[in-house]
Amino acid sequence: MIIGPKYKICKRLGSSVFEKCQTQKYQLAEARAPRRSSRPKRGGSSDFGAQLLEKQKARFTYGLSESQFARYVHEAMEKRGADSAQGLMGRLEARLDNVVFRAGFVKTRRAARQMVSHAHVTVNGKRMSIPSHKISVGDVISIREGSKGSALFAGRAEAVAEAKLPAWLTLSADGFSATVKSQPALGPTETAFNPATIIQFFSR
Repeated sequence: MIIGPKYKICKRLGSSVFEKCQTQKYQLAEARAPRRSSRPKRGGSSDFGAQLLEKQKARFTYGLSESQFARYVHEAMEKRGADSAQGLMGRLEARLDNVVFRAGFVKTRRAARQMVSHAHVTVNGKRMSIPSHKISVGDVISIREGSKGSALFAGRAEAVAEAKLPAWLTLSADGFSATVKSQPALGPTETAFNPATIIQFFSR
């Protein structure tokens, strides 16, 4: 997925869309940047613009193409009797690359996607190299035995001590595997975008 200059995207959508924009360097650069009060805001002048902005925030946060993201939204909307907004969040969080990121194996979703693509990860003991693979309750996601000695995973003990996992994940004592104990989900205050607004955008 080609995303363009990350700092420019963060200025438009907010710093939460990329980990790169959540650094002190970015915050200092933003603080020093001259403010142009006359500059019109993009996407904030209408309901459509606000909905589009939320959709873009979500898409860039999870690093998805337009077609991938639209597919997840339509899947959530097609489930009868279910909350479409919660369904969308559950599907996004259930991506294998996101679970690898949430488990703290790496620091960014982009790195998690590469880690999965390079077959460093197993699901229930089987190698998996598809970042979009949908995990299920009870699945055990682990760093492959042959990859544990890689410099990429040095200092796992320290990482385990600092890990802040979502309520639906548990981490093993050695930090090399995580178990999905319930359906992936995030509360309204845990997301930087509004999934309900995104559903409205696709319901037009």
